[in-house]
Amino acid sequence: MIILLGAAIVLGSVLGGFLMAGGNIGNLLHLSEWIIICGAGLGSMIIMAPKKILLALFGQMVASFKGVPYGRDDYESLFKALYELFVLGRRNGMVALEEHVLAPQTSAIFQRYPGFLQNTTAMEFVCGGLRPIIDGRIKPDQLRHLLTVELERMEEESHAPVGVLRSTSDAMPGFGIVAAVLGIVNTMQAIAGPIETIGQKVAAALVGTFLGIFIAYGFLGPLAANLEFINGSRLAYFKCIAECVSSFANGQAPLMAVEFGRRSLEHSLCPTADELETMLKGLGGGPKK
Repeated sequence: MIILLGAAIVLGSVLGGFLMAGGNIGNLLHLSEWIIICGAGLGSMIIMAPKKILLALFGQMVASFKGVPYGRDDYESLFKALYELFVLGRRNGMVALEEHVLAPQTSAIFQRYPGFLQNTTAMEFVCGGLRPIIDGRIKPDQLRHLLTVELERMEEESHAPVGVLRSTSDAMPGFGIVAAVLGIVNTMQAIAGPIETIGQKVAAALVGTFLGIFIAYGFLGPLAANLEFINGSRLAYFKCIAECVSSFANGQAPLMAVEFGRRSLEHSLCPTADELETMLKGLGGGPKK
């Protein structure tokens, strides 16, 4: 909704100013200019990116209308679920986590936190991080590097669609110039005609330049920046998980393992140490320091 509000303000302010100056909205509705600008922009996106990236971009754009993906409630569920898991592993050994990691959908712990359980990507990240430790395939001190590699891959995948959108935004003013040049060509062909006809054709050419610049700096550029913020918020969630899991695997007590994750958060999402301890009190037998 915030994105729609911002877009409405941008569009309203520009068109409102145009009307206040005595403009006519009909003068901006040159279908040929819209076809040139929008068609060239869409075509350039198809040329520069494979289908997978374009679909990812569409998915990110749709998700952006929902706002930031993770809030304090999501982190609270995450900390509680991980803490209960860590307490079980601390008491009964890492092998006790096997049934929860191999079949998270039937885990009694994860089922208490349906929001976290339904986040399949996060569940796979948690279980994928703990599984090599439970199986004994890697040493605990190697887990952080393993999770870092996966986080870097996730970051690259999230940036690729945004890069396509930014490149398209950068190209839009150029397409506006193309539309304007084509409009001037048409104007030159009618140079001997009535002055009204020449004026209409020049106006159409200028509309092409306007659209290219307006779409680039009023919509596509800001949307790309918004996607960057949202992707950063999503990545921060997984970095928090990585801090918790790797800290626990390296011998930290359950409460301290979650504390490592808490300290990785930005201030607006970060509960205080006392709030965290209160939050975890009574879970899995109470906080284990």
